[in-house]
Amino acid sequence: MLLNSSSSFNSFLFNSNSNFLSKNHKSQKSVPQTLRVVISNDVDAFTEKSGYLFKLSSSEADSLNDYDLKKIAAIYKRKPFILLRRLFQIGSTFGRWLAARYVDSITEKSDLMFKIRAAELRQILLELGPAYIKIAQAVSSRPDLIPPSYLDELSLLQDRIAPFSTEVALNTIEQELGLPIDMIFSEISPEPTAAASLGQVYQARLRSNGQVVAVKVQRPGVQAAISLDILILHFIAGVVKKAGKLNSDLQGVVDEWASSLFREMDYIKEAKNGLKFRKLYGAIEDVIVPNMYVENTTRRVLVMEWVEGKKLSEVKDLYLVEVGVYCSFNQLLEYGFYHADPHPGNLLRTYDGKLAYIDFGMMGEFKQEFRDGFIEACLHLVNRDFDALAKDFVTLGLLPPTSDKEGVTKALTGVLQNAVAKGVSNISFGDLLGNLGTTMYKFKFQIPSYFSLVIRSLAVLEGIAIGFDPNYKVLGSTYPWIARKVLTDSSPQLRSSLQALLYEEGVFRIDRLESLLSESLRARTEKVLVEDNDSKVAVKQILSFTLTEKGAFVREILLQEIAKGVDAFGRATLDSLTSMANTSIPFASSSSSSMTKEDMVNLRTFRRLMLLLAGFQKNGGSPVELKRTDPSKNQNMYSEEASLIFYQFPSVEEILPILSVIPELPPELQQQLLLLPADLAGRLISRVTARTIRRMFL
Repeated sequence: MLLNSSSSFNSFLFNSNSNFLSKNHKSQKSVPQTLRVVISNDVDAFTEKSGYLFKLSSSEADSLNDYDLKKIAAIYKRKPFILLRRLFQIGSTFGRWLAARYVDSITEKSDLMFKIRAAELRQILLELGPAYIKIAQAVSSRPDLIPPSYLDELSLLQDRIAPFSTEVALNTIEQELGLPIDMIFSEISPEPTAAASLGQVYQARLRSNGQVVAVKVQRPGVQAAISLDILILHFIAGVVKKAGKLNSDLQGVVDEWASSLFREMDYIKEAKNGLKFRKLYGAIEDVIVPNMYVENTTRRVLVMEWVEGKKLSEVKDLYLVEVGVYCSFNQLLEYGFYHADPHPGNLLRTYDGKLAYIDFGMMGEFKQEFRDGFIEACLHLVNRDFDALAKDFVTLGLLPPTSDKEGVTKALTGVLQNAVAKGVSNISFGDLLGNLGTTMYKFKFQIPSYFSLVIRSLAVLEGIAIGFDPNYKVLGSTYPWIARKVLTDSSPQLRSSLQALLYEEGVFRIDRLESLLSESLRARTEKVLVEDNDSKVAVKQILSFTLTEKGAFVREILLQEIAKGVDAFGRATLDSLTSMANTSIPFASSSSSSMTKEDMVNLRTFRRLMLLLAGFQKNGGSPVELKRTDPSKNQNMYSEEASLIFYQFPSVEEILPILSVIPELPPELQQQLLLLPADLAGRLISRVTARTIRRMFL
């Protein structure tokens, strides 16, 4: 049976050759002397260097269970010397490093000293503590943005941080759980299996059921340190915004990040997050979500199942990256409850090839209206509808309602047109953000606080993939799921968006439906992926989708357009037969075509729909290019074009894939298919009747 879990530190796996430490005595007495020597020789920089480190009183600590800037400010207002000492420590530490970098530049030693300065920066962040380590962790997940030397050093901050004293950790476990260690665990590792910014992990075995678990213990002084640093960062954000005349709510972004960080320090909330995440996403194929032992969890101690595996970024498994993209899609756009800290230390590849999510301290909520707005924005971006995209930015809170929509549309067209011209599979999330920079500044874009964690989540995921596939595009991989959701979702807002997308000025855009369907078929749900040229599989997927309840809305649109097309096809056939009869009768006058402009449009659409249902064997741009009908065309020219379209209809051989897959469909879908001819006939009769009545009275 797979041992299921840990925290974000499991890349430091428990060594099976080293035995658990049996606990028969008090924790401080049961730690081996050799371990004490190791600890004393490798004291973590945070504890050793941070002279400001102190404990909050019980009342102060209780008042900071949740993030409250006013309460934090009130606490440190009574401790001015601690605040000043911390400001001096931060300023002098970074000042010395920046001065060294400046000296390197003027002495032309920047390249020579690059790796050394990167290592120094990592050490500085370790000394400054958890808040700065958390910032570095986010940055270290973008290999496309960070120089390799700095990336290598900062990535060590993801899970390779010196642990604090095991004696302190074991004492904390006993104090928090109110029982001696040996009454809770039958075995526990003699040293941490991993350590990170907020805590460290031990491997243990529960005495109650023998389950192997991970025990995460919070670092001492973390709450005091983080609250102080957030107060300082909030002040700095306000100064930067004012000095730079920025439109973004930088202090709001800090507040959102701080709120998530405070939630991450509460292990009871993390355990509940883990249980919710497991319930929502634990059933996804090849996804592992560890179980939580809430009864053995407090604010500073977390007990969860143990997972064996290696960091996803170390194993280069592109399939599991795709699984992660699909899971992230479900998090962001299906349920809105998402993992906001998916750095490599929190994503593991288990030894049986599954993706394990661990460490659920930093989670985010994405409200329904914003989820729908995000999907619409992606649709409009891919279809180059920049006018609608500008409105989406207002919906998402990125633009104020009073902004110049026409100017924004023009700017977006200039900036993004080239980005999307290469196709959706080549759109880079990082590049989009970079290209938007100037436009965002010019038109007073603002980054809502809720959106900062969403952007971070997507950017980090793309960064992990880029680490071993430089051409990977997270948005390109996510869009097939967006296309599938738009086609199947029952949300009134998304159905309205789909209707608006497919009908432009009342004309059906078959090319956009083709694009959505073809993209939705790219959605990867199995290890054996469907080949693009497998038309039979494509037809089966299209039929399976359109015949289900989820595909009812698209089915209605298809039946409506097919009815129009069959009607136009019938009229064109009648015209053709009449023309042939007239040519066989001597001296008979040629009759004019009864086809209208609308009939020609419907006939073209019908042809493309037949090709679509034939399995994408041909595309809309056929060998003989069909031009849009000019309103001034005479009826004979309509007749000529109708004849040309006739030649391009799919042959019997091309229609066969549709017929051959019908027996393979589930019985309920076959029954639904048998109802379609009657439905189509009813629509066609209604259309012919309406046209006949219209001609009689007009």
